[in-house]
Amino acid sequence: MFSYRHAFHAGNHADVLKHTVLIAVLDYLLQKETALTVFDTHAGAGLYRLDGDYAGTSGEAAEGILRLVARSQAANAAADVAELAPALARYLDVVRAFNAPGGELRIYPGSPFIAHHLLRPQDRLKLCELHPTDARVLQANVGQLGADRRITARREDGFSCTSRFLPPPGRRALVLCDPSYEIKTDYARTAHFIAEALRRFATGCYVIWYPIIPRPEAHALPRRLKTLANQAGRSWLQATLTVKTGRHHTALAIGERSSGLPASGVFLINPPYTLKPQLAAALPQLVRLLGQDRSASFVLDGSASA
Repeated sequence: MFSYRHAFHAGNHADVLKHTVLIAVLDYLLQKETALTVFDTHAGAGLYRLDGDYAGTSGEAAEGILRLVARSQAANAAADVAELAPALARYLDVVRAFNAPGGELRIYPGSPFIAHHLLRPQDRLKLCELHPTDARVLQANVGQLGADRRITARREDGFSCTSRFLPPPGRRALVLCDPSYEIKTDYARTAHFIAEALRRFATGCYVIWYPIIPRPEAHALPRRLKTLANQAGRSWLQATLTVKTGRHHTALAIGERSSGLPASGVFLINPPYTLKPQLAAALPQLVRLLGQDRSASFVLDGSASA
């Protein structure tokens, strides 16, 4: 059950998509002065070394964040591409903030540290991580921030832990749901969690990441999320990024996000109205910069009010 470690996958193309979306959503929500609570149901370790043993073993960052940086720089030097889409430029700026100015990218911030980097004094960040090793590393990484009362980290099941705190004080929240999908029940649990969250707090902004792999559960999840959003009368937005063909990866283990992961998606409920045009500019560039074969593509779809 606890074989999945995100350290092997930090900075891959799925992280590029997920964190580009997360930053764009946070930037919008933080324009309002009222306090915001950010929930991360599966926080992982929080910070990752791109030059460490885990990321170095998988090499996935080389096809994700590092490829994005290298190819965008080369294209700009050759005057071969329009200016990087604002959402992607913003994403790279946030990642670079965790590294030495002008140096190579050695540190990759996970969702907890991206959120913490952007939050204001009045905001709160609640993290859950059940994996025993990652939970311990997360606590140590959070401890480096000092006595920051804005952030709490618990070694608990992220689905049940987060549900207990909805709705939050001030009734403004972003909920990031990013399970490992290590076991196939994670798909059903994600849908059940979102259904319960909407019942408790229909106006929250929900961001759900999912892998696109040859499993019925993986393909059914976004359809279930769309149904839940429509039944609740809430707007939704779906963005997917395919970087390569998936025909060689039918043997992927449940929830495995190996270097062979061909595609992933992000589904949002109550997305900012500004997000769709931002992604409309960013996704074609991600296809061109991160695509590995002719199957590279994207999908951007949403309800009329999204």
